[in-house]
Amino acid sequence: MNLEYKIIDNKFDNVKEILKAHFQISDRLLTKLKKEKRIFLNNQHVYVTEKVKCGDYLKVDMNFVETSDNIVPTQIKLNIIFEDEYLLVVNKPAHIPVHPSCNYYENSLSNGIKFYFDSINLQRKIRPINRLDKDTSGLVLFAKHEYIQEALIRQMKSNTFQKEYIAILNGTLNEQSRTINAPITRKADSIMEREVSEFGDIAISHLELIKNLENYAEVKYTLETGRTHQLRVHSKYIGHPILGDTLYGEKSDLIDRQALHAYQIKFIHPISKEHITLKAPLPEDIKNLI
Repeated sequence: MNLEYKIIDNKFDNVKEILKAHFQISDRLLTKLKKEKRIFLNNQHVYVTEKVKCGDYLKVDMNFVETSDNIVPTQIKLNIIFEDEYLLVVNKPAHIPVHPSCNYYENSLSNGIKFYFDSINLQRKIRPINRLDKDTSGLVLFAKHEYIQEALIRQMKSNTFQKEYIAILNGTLNEQSRTINAPITRKADSIMEREVSEFGDIAISHLELIKNLENYAEVKYTLETGRTHQLRVHSKYIGHPILGDTLYGEKSDLIDRQALHAYQIKFIHPISKEHITLKAPLPEDIKNLI
């Protein structure tokens, strides 16, 4: 992956201005690029203080060789929704975490991505952009480059990156839509559970009723913020915990996990600038409920 820029005006004085203002390269990545001498002006290595003029051609070589040696490669069937040189998006099934842990050292989604990268001889770190709970299904996006990761994180912070979920809630709803603005913090006596608290971090979820069922409601959630367990906590907060959520509600005979699916993401491609919309169909266990 290379970043390229042709100087056509006097907008920038030197190389560093282009890297910081046009490409929005972080200080951390810029330090790495300088150390490895990957910045070229008219095909010659230059320092970032080099002056630029109209007609100059800047290239930044991002083809770092990286490893994720701490992740064991495990062959897992991946449902790839989208892939190009820069991104990989997979539809994660329920009951599998995104990251390895003590209990899931070899059977997380990241283990499967590591095996896939190895199989195509792609030497890259595993960089998930959005994270889902183990028992939440749906779209997870991986960046294949540090620069792409930084660009997508900026989009998340500016709400350009949109995440939409389908959930089945306990009970029926009277409102067609509502915004839940309730700050979330870690519960004092738990290492996992979160709760709504005035001392928490701002958390905003937008709910839209799709349809009421006999004793449940199918809803669409759009996240404005991305706190840990946000939709699960907010659903409990409004008195309609997600069906099957044993942490914030109760066990269900209808589904063996929380009925929550990350079905759509929208973002701007960091390189092509194309507006990307990707969807993952509902899994069978949620489809059977509606």
